[in-house]
Amino acid sequence: MFRDKFWVSLLLTVPTLVWGHMLQSALGYTAPHFPGSMWIPPLFGTAVFLYGGWVFIQGAIRELKDRLPGMMTLIALAISVAFVFSAVVTLGYPGMPLWEELATLVTIMLLGHWVEMRSIMQAQGALNELAKLLPSTASRVIGDRTEDVPIEQLRDGDLVLVRPGGSVPADGIVRQGKSAVNEAMITGESRPVEKTEGDTVIAGTVNDAGSLRVEVTGTGDRTALAGIMRLVEQAQTSRSRAQALADRAAFILTFVALGAAAITLVAWLALRAEPAFAIERVVTVLVIACPHALGLAIPLVIAISTTLGARNGLLVRNRRGLEEARRVNAVIFDKTGTLTLGEHRVVDVATLDGLSSDEALRVTAALEQDSEHPVARAIARSAEERGLRIPASTGFEYLPGRGVRGTVEGRQLAAGGPNLLMELGVQPDASLRSAADRAAGRGQGAIYLIENGRAVAVFAVADAIRPESSEAVRRLHEAQVEVVMLTGDARAVAEAVATELGIDRVFAEVLPDQKVAKVKELQSQGKNVAMVGDGVNDAPALLTADVGIAIGAGTDVAVEAGDIVLVRSDPRDVSRIIALSRASYRKMVQNLWWAAGYNVFAIPLAAGVLATRGFVLSPAVGAVLMSASTVIVAINAQLLRRAKL
Repeated sequence: MFRDKFWVSLLLTVPTLVWGHMLQSALGYTAPHFPGSMWIPPLFGTAVFLYGGWVFIQGAIRELKDRLPGMMTLIALAISVAFVFSAVVTLGYPGMPLWEELATLVTIMLLGHWVEMRSIMQAQGALNELAKLLPSTASRVIGDRTEDVPIEQLRDGDLVLVRPGGSVPADGIVRQGKSAVNEAMITGESRPVEKTEGDTVIAGTVNDAGSLRVEVTGTGDRTALAGIMRLVEQAQTSRSRAQALADRAAFILTFVALGAAAITLVAWLALRAEPAFAIERVVTVLVIACPHALGLAIPLVIAISTTLGARNGLLVRNRRGLEEARRVNAVIFDKTGTLTLGEHRVVDVATLDGLSSDEALRVTAALEQDSEHPVARAIARSAEERGLRIPASTGFEYLPGRGVRGTVEGRQLAAGGPNLLMELGVQPDASLRSAADRAAGRGQGAIYLIENGRAVAVFAVADAIRPESSEAVRRLHEAQVEVVMLTGDARAVAEAVATELGIDRVFAEVLPDQKVAKVKELQSQGKNVAMVGDGVNDAPALLTADVGIAIGAGTDVAVEAGDIVLVRSDPRDVSRIIALSRASYRKMVQNLWWAAGYNVFAIPLAAGVLATRGFVLSPAVGAVLMSASTVIVAINAQLLRRAKL
């Protein structure tokens, strides 16, 4: 709308300038004269006022109805004063009309608003980019054939074919096939993620070279993509303290401008200046003092920071939470599922007789892969994650409460805990007993591998630490943030994890209803606390903390507790939140200082304090300066995109 009005107003302004007095005097030419040519400036100036300027008058009416006079009020007042004065002069009142100034002013203001709206829409463009990720159709599998259907027709339980290079049409579970999927736009993860049978996929992600058959589990508003879009939109419309400050500053500046305009008019008329000159000064003051830049300073930073966060897997639910993150000097991590995987893995291996840890893990996984016991699954999964080829076993036998045994590659093997050792009468070597004792001291389970009646290896099984946790702690320390771990586990287990990661403080053996008390304990010590948890069990603590950070775990992004949701279960994202908060705050402060501060010099110049020295700002130049300040604020906000998180 502003773009179209700008181009039409520009076309109408050109004749106004060509036949007006200002340009003819400045360039020393005479415009072509013909009957009625004297009416070109007033007619075209009036057309510009009614067509291009009416949007500002409508905006002023809305502001006055809301009792919040601001930018639109000042612009409407300026162009209305210029229009009425010019019309009166044209009808016979002595003076010089301001038709050229009026037309130029409206056109420049339309250009400024067009640039402003374009900047905001570009900043909010991530929502549109997310929406474009979804394909319009999907290949639904029916028996031995497929049919292309609109994605709106997909239902839970449908089986869809995702071809190489195609987008996943709905949230679902892989039922057949193997491929890598690019989830960068959803989770921020730059590398494609391997997907096999049983893995979940997210609507809008892009399949790589393989072919997948996916069972639909979520469509439409129930997809992770829809949840992300809702959170981004909610964050961009939520208010922050900085926004409230900017609004108050703009409100005050409006009355300062009105007061300055009134003083300017009275002063110049008292000094017996020409009415046209006095009116011109008033119009310039009203235009140059418009809180245009103030109105853009914070919303643009909010839009950019929110979309920048979303592209990095950081979903802001509450703007104030992101704003407060810059003050955080203590981060509490819930251990299970946050710093650890929340699933058991082999965390240490001790062997005898030159047996490598990988070989011991490989044959034990072969033995355990047919068992449903959590420890057995932990050993098998650990072998898979190390990329070991797991052979088949024969003669598998499950020994309840003791372990398993069977044949792997012709070797008679057994695996289990102390009860199995007692049953078989096996006495482990001293080095293996020592390794098992160390594991027990850390609250970890010990599983022995037995071959030919002799223990040849022992595995320590525990909730494995995430590979990213160590770097997450290091980054927070670099940001001068204390790292605290909260867990219901025994102190020995908690201390072992804390020592490995370099965590500063540990709260162990904490019951769920005691987590809030631990958050308050740190706050009572003057700490600004961020709490990181899964958003379900930790909801009260997330809400109590200064900043609540919920783990979204990939597809579960509709987490109601906390201020910020991490799409990935990656603790390193906590330091990214703090970095984004600090960068956003710097941009807000810079923009506020510029948007409000330049008026200290601009308003006196517009009022004509240097007129006696031959320096006078016309309304058009005032509009250019005001628009320039807005452009500077917009460019400065755009530089936030270069922030390194």
